[in-house]
Amino acid sequence: MGTGHFFWVIFYFASLCSASLANNAKINFREKEKKVLDQILGAGKYDARIRPSGLNGTDGPAYVSVNIFVRSISKIDDVTMEYSVQLTFREQWTDERLKFDDIQGRLKYLTLTEANRVWMPDLFFSNEKEGHFHNIIMPNVYIRIFPNGSVLYSIRISLTLACPMNLKLYPLDRQICSLRMASYGWTTNDLVFLWKEGDPVQVVKNLHLPRFTLEKFLTDYCNSKTNTGEYSCLKVDLLFKREFSYYLIQIYIPCCMLVIVSWVSFWLDQGAVPARVSLGVTTLLTMATQTSGINASLPPVSYTKAIDVWTGVCLTFVFGALLEFALVNYASRSGSNKANMHKENMKKKRRDLEQASIDAASDLLDTDSNATFAMKPLVRHPGDPLALEKLRQCEVHMQAPKRPNCCKTWLSKFPTRQCSRSKRIDVISRITFPLVFALFNLVYWSTYLFRDEEDETF
Repeated sequence: MGTGHFFWVIFYFASLCSASLANNAKINFREKEKKVLDQILGAGKYDARIRPSGLNGTDGPAYVSVNIFVRSISKIDDVTMEYSVQLTFREQWTDERLKFDDIQGRLKYLTLTEANRVWMPDLFFSNEKEGHFHNIIMPNVYIRIFPNGSVLYSIRISLTLACPMNLKLYPLDRQICSLRMASYGWTTNDLVFLWKEGDPVQVVKNLHLPRFTLEKFLTDYCNSKTNTGEYSCLKVDLLFKREFSYYLIQIYIPCCMLVIVSWVSFWLDQGAVPARVSLGVTTLLTMATQTSGINASLPPVSYTKAIDVWTGVCLTFVFGALLEFALVNYASRSGSNKANMHKENMKKKRRDLEQASIDAASDLLDTDSNATFAMKPLVRHPGDPLALEKLRQCEVHMQAPKRPNCCKTWLSKFPTRQCSRSKRIDVISRITFPLVFALFNLVYWSTYLFRDEEDETF
C-alpha cells in the first residue's frame, strides 16, 4: 500500500513538471519572438533612415514590387473630372538587415503596426486630389517581416483622383482614368518600383457603378525625368464605359417626344391661332429647359459634344415648327387680302358691264327704224386670220399628253388661289419635317456609334 501511494505521488509530480515545461516552452517561444524583434530592431542595430541595399547585397537600387486591390469605386464626376476609389495598397521589398532565425519554421513572420520602425519607400500618388487612411477600429495597416528579410507593407486607403476626360462623344463615350504612383525623393539610382508578377491589380467581383461599367484595366510604367533626376513611376489605366440606357430614357426619348409634339400644329386648322401659338411656345420652352438642365450637369468645355448636336438639332426642329406657323399665318392673311381685292375688282367690272349694256340698249331704241343691220358671215375663208388661230389651237390640243409628275399631281389637288397657300405649306410640312428628322437620326446614330467603336482605343 505504501509503495502504491509513493507511485501515485511520483506520477503527480511528473505531470506537474511536464505541464510546467510545456508552459515554459510556450512562454519561451513568445519571448523568443520578442528577442528577435529586439535583435533586429533594437536601438543602435537598425537605422530606418538608410535604404536597403540592392540585389545580392550590392550598392544598386532597391526594388519594390507593388500590387493593389480595388475594393470600391464610389463615384465618377464629369463636372470636376475626378473619381473616388478605395483600395488596399501593398508594397514588398527585401531588407537583408531584417533577416532572423525562424526557429525551425515555427516563426513564419513578425507583424508590426508602426511603419516608422522600418525603412519605407517614399511613394506618393501623383494625380491625387484628396486621400485619407482608415482608423476604425484600429489603423488598417500592417507590416510583416519574413525570415529572409522580405518586408510586406499593406494599408487600406481612400483616394479622390483626377481623371481628365474627353467628352466629345458624351454620352456615347468611354473614359480612361489613371492611378499613378511614383517616388518623391529617391531617383532610379536608389529606388525602382515594379509591378508584382502574376496579378498586380485585383478588382472586387461585385463592383457596382451607377452610370459606368469597368471594362478592363492595364498596368504600365510612367518614369518621369526632371532636372533633379529620373524617378520611378507606375500607373494603372481603368477603362470605363458609360451606360447609355440612363441617357436614352432621360434625354433622347423625351427630346424626340417634344419634337413630335411640335408637329401636331401642322394638323391644326390655320385659323386656330391660340392653339398653335401655345403649342409651339410650350414645346420650345420645354426643349430649352431640357437643354439647360443637360448642360448644367457637364463642365463648360470648348468643343461640341454629341449631346450638344442632338439637343441643338431638336431645338431647331421645334423652333422651325413655330416659324412654320408664322409663315402659314402670313400666307393666309396675304391670300385673304388678295381675294378681297379680286372680289372688289370683279364687282366693279360687273357694274361697268351692266352700265355699258344699259347704255347700248338705250342707243338701240333711239336709232332709226329703217336702219339695216350688217350680218357677219357664218363661214370664214381659208385665209381668214381667225380660222388660222383656231387651227393652231386645235393642233396644240391634239399633241401627245406629257408624262404626269407625281409631286405636281399631288400638289394640283390644292387650288392655286392665294388663300390656299397656307394649307399647302401645312401639308408639305407634315411630310418634310418627319423625313428630315428621320434622316438626321440615321446620320447621327450611324456616325457616333461607329465612331465610338473605331476611334475609342484603349
